[in-house]
Amino acid sequence: MKKLLLALGFIGLGTASALAADLAARPYTKAPLVSPAYNWTGFYVGVMGGYGWSDSVDVAGFTFGTNDIKGGFVGGTLGYNWQTPGSPFVFGIEADGAWSDISFSETDALLALTFEDRIRSFGSVTGRLGYAVDAALFYVKGGYAWANNRVSLTDLVAGTTFSESNFHSGWTVGGGFEYGFAQNWSGKIEYMFASYDNENYLSAFAPPGVSFGFDVHTIKGGINYRFGGPVIARY
Repeated sequence: MKKLLLALGFIGLGTASALAADLAARPYTKAPLVSPAYNWTGFYVGVMGGYGWSDSVDVAGFTFGTNDIKGGFVGGTLGYNWQTPGSPFVFGIEADGAWSDISFSETDALLALTFEDRIRSFGSVTGRLGYAVDAALFYVKGGYAWANNRVSLTDLVAGTTFSESNFHSGWTVGGGFEYGFAQNWSGKIEYMFASYDNENYLSAFAPPGVSFGFDVHTIKGGINYRFGGPVIARY
């Protein structure tokens, strides 16, 4: 009887050891990693500024060479983006406006006249279509454009100046790159081309006046702050 109990004890110890070995050999399963995804949905406001130049224009005998009308600008942006979770496409609408010093001045010594043209302000309302790779957004945009332009003639002999301003409507198209460097902050760089319709100038000074429009190229940088659109978790 004692020998039987001793044998059963050895068998029990062996079984316990085998079970312990099986438990120790079970593989360890790690929790799934979470990758943050940037979502562009939300209203945003921003500041922007840059440099602009206009193509050549011939006005009343004054020929402005290519890129002679040029200067800087600064302004603001307001817009809204919409992105479906899980989709890379971003749809939006954006309005912007800027104070401008894009200008040109030329003096004709023979006529004793100085002609100046200055785009004092401009802006646009555009639709925007983008493709997002997390916090990076590549986009194109286009829509309505406007500009407030002023021309002036100064008689160097009499010392008098005549000036006139007009509002030009037109269209604009371009694109850019925007990067979200924080949850609600992003920076962008953008190129735009705008074409403005003809308006009549100087009709009171030299009837019937002269009608002209202009094309403008701009390169701008900006920073936007977005309301809402939190970082979401993607597994």
